[in-house]
Amino acid sequence: MAFTRATGKHRRASRTARTTRNLAGIATLAASGVVASVASPALAATGEPTHDTGLQHAVELGDELAVRIEAQADTQQAAAEAAEARAKAEVEAKRLAEMAKKKADEERAAKVRAAREAERKRLNTFVAPVADSYVSTAYKASSGLWSSGSHTGIDFHAAYGTQVHAVGAGTVVEAGWGGAYGNNIVIRMNDGTYTQYGHLSSIGVSVGQSVTPGQQIALSGNTGNTTGPHLHFEARTGPNYGSDIDPIAYLRAHGVSV
Repeated sequence: MAFTRATGKHRRASRTARTTRNLAGIATLAASGVVASVASPALAATGEPTHDTGLQHAVELGDELAVRIEAQADTQQAAAEAAEARAKAEVEAKRLAEMAKKKADEERAAKVRAAREAERKRLNTFVAPVADSYVSTAYKASSGLWSSGSHTGIDFHAAYGTQVHAVGAGTVVEAGWGGAYGNNIVIRMNDGTYTQYGHLSSIGVSVGQSVTPGQQIALSGNTGNTTGPHLHFEARTGPNYGSDIDPIAYLRAHGVSV
């Protein structure tokens, strides 16, 4: 029986067709980023001679494409990492700025509080009406020199023209001639009490004026009912004569050593 040549779909493809299909597959793999060298063993398995069919060029293109893709990925990753680092740096810089602002605000607030406290203490501080002086006539001393028969205040030794100071913070309610007191000043203190300064040679404040502790308000003298220059000082519960209280106890209660 004679053998005939197979035909149709069972016929083996020609060498040219197989090579064409292999090159197309390699190109496809190279374009998709897959290393095309896996095709080499398959070609070698055919036992057919190797020819310059463009396979090496296709493999080289695939390798070059893979390198480019990897480089692009590295660049994109580096850019992402740099962006993330910038974002973190911005967040940290904002946090540090907020902390610095908060600290500065707290320091300013502390300074304001300290200044207010210092001012409060200063305004609540009392001083002697004449510096470096002493009491020459005591409170309630008896003498015919006074219409009431006793001294309603204390006298501080002071030469003519000695500076006279407000003993504390308050408002001037009288500044002028006061009869037997001569030129005198009456101050309503911030705590509601009153202080009087008499026999002045000159007056340096006016009614309604606010004064602070230690502020110079006058110069001592010997105006009014007096036998010589000195400062007559009274502490009172009210602005008028007859409401006097012990000025020594008053000053000591406010921290003044006399």
